[in-house]
Amino acid sequence: MAGGGSLKEGGSPVFDITPHKIAVCHLVQVFALHTQPDMPFVFQSVSHHHRLGLFLFSLTRSCEGFLEPSLEELLNQLKALGGLAMLSEHLISNLLVLSSPDDLFNFFDKLRGVLAAPEGSSMEEEQALLDPNSHLGIFIRCCILTFNMLPFEGVCHLLTNLVAYCNSNDSTYEMAEDDDFNGSEFHELLEDPEVDCESAELEEYGLQNDTQAAENLTHIPSKFLSSFLEDNQASDSPRIKHGDDGSQSGGLVPLLNNNFRTDDNLGVLRSRWQIEGYLNMQADLLEKDAISFPLYSFSATLRQLQKLAPELHRVRYLQYLNALYHNDYLSALDELHCYFDYSAGMEGLFSRSPSPSSEFEVGRYETALLCLGTLQCHFGHPKKALEALTEAVRISQQNSDDSCLAYTLAAICKLLSEIGISNMTGIIGSPYSLGTTTGLGTPLSTQQQLLVLLKRSLERADHLKHTNLLAFNHLALAKFDLKHVKKPLLSFGPKASMKLRTCPTSVCRELRLSSHVLSEFGTDGLLQLNDTGSFSTSWLKNLSAVGNPWLKKLQKPRSLSVNDYDTFQFYAQPSPIPGSVLQLAGASYLLRATSWEHYGSAPLVRMNALVYATCFADAASSSELSLAYVKLIQHLSVFKGYTEAFNALKLAEEKFSVSSTHIRLLKLQLLHARSLHRGNIQEAQQVCDQFGVLASSVTGVDMELKTEASLRHARTLLAANQFSQAAAVASNLFCTCYKFNMQVENATVLLLLAEIHKKSGDAVLGLSYVLASLSFCKTFNLDLLEASATVTLAELWLSLGSSHAKKASSLIYQALPVILGHGGLELRARANIAVAKCLLADPSYLVSEDPDAVLDPLSQASEELQILEYHEMAAEAFYLMAIIFNSLGRQMDRGLIISSDTELFSTVSTHGNFHLACHTMSFQLVYTSV
Repeated sequence: MAGGGSLKEGGSPVFDITPHKIAVCHLVQVFALHTQPDMPFVFQSVSHHHRLGLFLFSLTRSCEGFLEPSLEELLNQLKALGGLAMLSEHLISNLLVLSSPDDLFNFFDKLRGVLAAPEGSSMEEEQALLDPNSHLGIFIRCCILTFNMLPFEGVCHLLTNLVAYCNSNDSTYEMAEDDDFNGSEFHELLEDPEVDCESAELEEYGLQNDTQAAENLTHIPSKFLSSFLEDNQASDSPRIKHGDDGSQSGGLVPLLNNNFRTDDNLGVLRSRWQIEGYLNMQADLLEKDAISFPLYSFSATLRQLQKLAPELHRVRYLQYLNALYHNDYLSALDELHCYFDYSAGMEGLFSRSPSPSSEFEVGRYETALLCLGTLQCHFGHPKKALEALTEAVRISQQNSDDSCLAYTLAAICKLLSEIGISNMTGIIGSPYSLGTTTGLGTPLSTQQQLLVLLKRSLERADHLKHTNLLAFNHLALAKFDLKHVKKPLLSFGPKASMKLRTCPTSVCRELRLSSHVLSEFGTDGLLQLNDTGSFSTSWLKNLSAVGNPWLKKLQKPRSLSVNDYDTFQFYAQPSPIPGSVLQLAGASYLLRATSWEHYGSAPLVRMNALVYATCFADAASSSELSLAYVKLIQHLSVFKGYTEAFNALKLAEEKFSVSSTHIRLLKLQLLHARSLHRGNIQEAQQVCDQFGVLASSVTGVDMELKTEASLRHARTLLAANQFSQAAAVASNLFCTCYKFNMQVENATVLLLLAEIHKKSGDAVLGLSYVLASLSFCKTFNLDLLEASATVTLAELWLSLGSSHAKKASSLIYQALPVILGHGGLELRARANIAVAKCLLADPSYLVSEDPDAVLDPLSQASEELQILEYHEMAAEAFYLMAIIFNSLGRQMDRGLIISSDTELFSTVSTHGNFHLACHTMSFQLVYTSV
């Protein structure tokens, strides 16, 4: 034994009394009995007394590491409190007095005096004692109980470790003289590797209800500790820290706080509650920012902790999460099997916050299947995931495990909504699941099965009062209503009249219901205080930073894992809202931003993304937070140009990692769009080829990314004037979207086909595609895309002849309110150029009478296109302006336009866009000769 006395009940450690706990008991005694006249230490003010109380509370609840601090670290923390220098001397002097087992017995006997007397008994006036049921009161009672249950051999072990504990800070502290205590007999008693401790009844000490409060403490065998220290000395990268860019900051391995000491053998594991809190905190941070956790280094740390405490099976689950978030399929699968093999799942799963025990009773075969299905879904194996999840449904029904069944249904809904599955027959169409019919011989499509599952899951979550799951299902229904048209399940009988289109009101209603459920969190008795110890851990971290200025410099101020608590902000309270609730509340704002992207309101997209990035950054994962940043940067690229967007992207790359999927995808999107606008076809094609590398090769997985890659490939071919190839790619993409029921994407593909035929000169065929796209836009309320399609329709009508100029003009004016209110630079420029073309093509319009009617929109378009660096369309605007200036006889203005277009010619010639260069050259030759 390396830590001190140990008490065992039923073969598992219940509580360990250690030298560090004795030191804490001394401090608690000073804190509780500060009004006693015989106390040698007097507090300077009430604030100093309160400061010590908060420190003791945080010290007994901190989950920063899994080893207890040394005496030197404890004294440094007391020094950082300020104004308590005498308290350190008082603590050392009291520890020096404890030189025999009798001294320990007398100390714990006097320690009973810090506890308040039972109700009804007499107590002196102005006497402040600890409430026995308070956190510190329970801690003192557990220490007293554990010491009283130690045999004499255990007390000797404790005294020896106390001597070593004090010697680690002061070498002058020595053992008692030989005449006071027989040293040889004492060492003989210590030769036994383990000391058997007799069990005792808790009822004798009035602690019947304190079993859970006295969390288990785990002792460290010496051989494991020595090997642990050797391994950490030999490690190449022992310090695993959190930060935006992998910089060092406290939180993962407490080497920075000198918990792993090579000069002594005093390492003692904290209480079981604190170790589990530490593991939960690492799981939470791993989900937030897995990139800051080196895979093998963190895995080695967990393996050492597993050696020190083999009974903590949750370490294996954290190893599974570590492999999962680092995309190590084989390791994740192996660790998941090991976790359920050793624990049978009875310890439960990690959660970001404490929850009622009835919320998710796990630990059976169905829970393992649920985790296995989630793993397969994460790695892009939809069929294997569905097989595991449907088996989990069957086992849950057999075992009447309603909670696991509700979560499994939610997992199936998430899988079906994210992964494209064209045919569900033989996968989920089993006797124990939905089946393939409604019971009346009518087959259900994949989307109809998803809707039925969502409603069933919502009903179960409401019945079981699972607040988080209920909010999640409302968000899933909102996402379904956003992208799918609800159709009747029955194909016979009278049908009520219905509009086959999505309903934005339903989306808003589900989003509001999700937020409403979370806003009422706690009204039904489900509110749990944030009891994970994170607040105490953060307080002690900041305290250590005050005591070590060099440590403060190492910590990034905006790290994902370090909060902004002030060191002595004593009135700050931990948030009573669990992190999972905050994460769901933030997800609703991300979904709001996505819905407004579909509906075409750019200001609302920006507002909701800003709300998420500002208010929910602490609870969000790195992936979710980077998605909010992506939406903001995309808004900049559309409305401010690529220069502003790339500046913001550089900041995002510094905050996150360049390996972040969302950030990498955004960078490719910006590079491709800018290359097309500049006319650099070769660079655009090179960037386009990289999109396919990011997508999975499994059918149905990463469908959105595959769709975008095909769209950009077709646009690249269109920019290179390879019309037939571009049309073939777009047609194949339309078939794929139709197969997987991606109707929203079909609207964009149809519009692209219309643009291909417009540019190739086949306006008649392009009309059918643009009308079909408009139909999809109306069905799914894609207002901004509808406005863009309307501009394309006007351009097609105008290309058929000047007789259609008025019709084209009316179409553009119908779409102008949406375009000017929510459209970006490119769409506004297209609309302005189209307005000018309609006026120039109208026989009743004379340029000489009202030249500003065409010059103003063309001038506005040219300015916006120059900001956007869209050279081809800017050349077209300059071309039209030069024609107008030439007809008006304004040769100087025409010369300025020609000089501007000459710069475009040199740019596009450098980039190799032959079509645009020839267009610009002919423009120069014609108007130079005029």
